[in-house]
Parts: sequence; structure tokens; C-alpha cells
Amino acid sequence: MAFFVGGQLMLAAVVVPLLRGSDAMRTAARRFGVGTLIAVAVLVITGAVLASHYHRWSDSTLRVKLGLVVLVAGLIGAHMRKPSWHALDAAIFLVSLAIVWLGIVVAG
Repeated sequence: MAFFVGGQLMLAAVVVPLLRGSDAMRTAARRFGVGTLIAVAVLVITGAVLASHYHRWSDSTLRVKLGLVVLVAGLIGAHMRKPSWHALDAAIFLVSLAIVWLGIVVAG
């Protein structure tokens, strides 16, 4: 999750202002997308293993977190179709922060 949230911050604060509209920007976004897919796959696998090991599947906080993961996946899909809708960027970032916070709550 640190890769995803940290990458969003890096893209928003550094890459987008410097490379907006260029081919380099599209390349950076694509590479970040590939890294994100790998990171999310690792999170899904390790999260399922941990939830099973600690018998957390009935935990309501975990269920809310999983719902937010589904929501962020939908937002990312919408962003891929409409990259000019900057409200989606903000929504993805805020939901991602909520997922991180809920992950800390579930782990505690």
C-alpha cells in the first residue's frame, strides 16, 4: 500500500507538474500502473492469508476496508477511461488513505 499511496504523492507532487501532457508523463503513469497491479496482487494474497490466519473474516472493519478496496478499483477503472477528470485523482487518494487507516485499525 505504501507503493500505491507514495506513488500517488510522487506523481501528483513531482511528475505531473513537470511532465504534464508529454509522452514521458504517459510512460511514467503506465509504469506506475504496472507496479500498482503487482503491489495490489501482493496485498490481496498476503491480506487473505493474514485474515484467515487470525480469523478476521467476520470483522466489520475488515469488511469496510474490503469495500473501499472495491471502490478504489472502480475509481481507478473510471480514471483510466477519463484521465482528465481530476476529481477522480483526489477520490482515489482519499479512499486509499482510508484503506491504510483501516489496515492499521484491523492490525491493532
